[in-house]
Amino acid sequence: MLGRIRGMRERHWRARSKAERVELTTLGMWHLAPWLLSLSWLLMPLIGGLRHRPVPLALGALLLTVGAAQCAAADRLTRPALDHYLGRATLPGRALGAPAALLGAALALIVALTALDGIESWTGRLAMGAVLMAFGQPYALLVPMPVYLRRAGALAVVLVAALGLARPDDGAGVLGAALTVAFGALLALGAGRSGAWTLSVLWEAERAREVEARLAVAEERLRFGRDLHDVLGRNLSVISLKSELAVQLARRGRPEAVEQMIEVQRIAQESQREVREVVRGYREADLTAELAGAKGVLGAAGIECEVTAEDAALPVPVQSALAWVVREAATNVLRHGDARRCAVELVTRKGHVVLTVENDGAGEPFGGGGSGLVGLRERLAAVDGTLTAGPVGEGRFRLQARVPLGPVTS
Repeated sequence: MLGRIRGMRERHWRARSKAERVELTTLGMWHLAPWLLSLSWLLMPLIGGLRHRPVPLALGALLLTVGAAQCAAADRLTRPALDHYLGRATLPGRALGAPAALLGAALALIVALTALDGIESWTGRLAMGAVLMAFGQPYALLVPMPVYLRRAGALAVVLVAALGLARPDDGAGVLGAALTVAFGALLALGAGRSGAWTLSVLWEAERAREVEARLAVAEERLRFGRDLHDVLGRNLSVISLKSELAVQLARRGRPEAVEQMIEVQRIAQESQREVREVVRGYREADLTAELAGAKGVLGAAGIECEVTAEDAALPVPVQSALAWVVREAATNVLRHGDARRCAVELVTRKGHVVLTVENDGAGEPFGGGGSGLVGLRERLAAVDGTLTAGPVGEGRFRLQARVPLGPVTS
């Protein structure tokens, strides 16, 4: 059973991003709030404040039934209301029909109980707050704030007038009801709008981070394109001109045509060499720079990162392969899981260099074991290295790369 619960936790919680977790938690609180308010502001006060006469008892039972239906309707409306607020979907107008009808029925029952003196004044005020909260929390996400406040004010005026007609001798009770309506409406507005606004800012930051990552990739591609243009542009122009000159000389039977083609061959070979250098520089990564970059990036994300690296003269291919491991590991610590600490260690052990990256708050590793690990294993295989990755203990994940060292290492 514990294993099944832990598996469900891994699938349904750790697999989600931080923004998705915050949204799921907020929705859970919104779903629970109407029921808690109905229990504390409606059910418990009615038990102690309802007159024990047939009509008040019947109306009270009906009010509890309507309150429960109102909570269920509010739960059903919460997710579509949030999607509407965040711009994911548009909520049709008819979706508010049932919740509005239930609100009207609940308020009418409270006014009727007050008019029949079947309920104590304080009980009626709490009941009003409960039914207003159940409707107002999702409704606050569907209309602009000024519209919400105007309609809440109009409803407060109508309720005060109705209670004034029902109990003209209870001025303090009517005033208390007005204050309760205002409090309930503002509380619903704050609970709904503040959480939804926080989620909108969080999702906007998430989208901005994705855009920033795409822009970084695009910038790197542009840099690579500029480097290739700088290398090939001039040489290709020279090759084109000399080839044209060689053609003209050959048509005239001039022996200089051979010299021009030899020069074209030399420039072409030189261009090949320069292109290889550009590509090699693009593909290779600097291990020292990647270690410092990983510490800086993780630290900026609020993840405590400790880097321990021994000084060793590693061959360039080994440095490049391990640098890619550091880069990929740091990226996935940010993207997968909810880490608070990360440790990076680079040591030399008996003819091997070992790079270990371990973090807590582990989620699904490297996109569920996708191309990230496969690409790293391919890079390490080029230098006879191996890669192991997997969970170690509760909520911890370890990635370890081991590469044999040649005689170049000190």
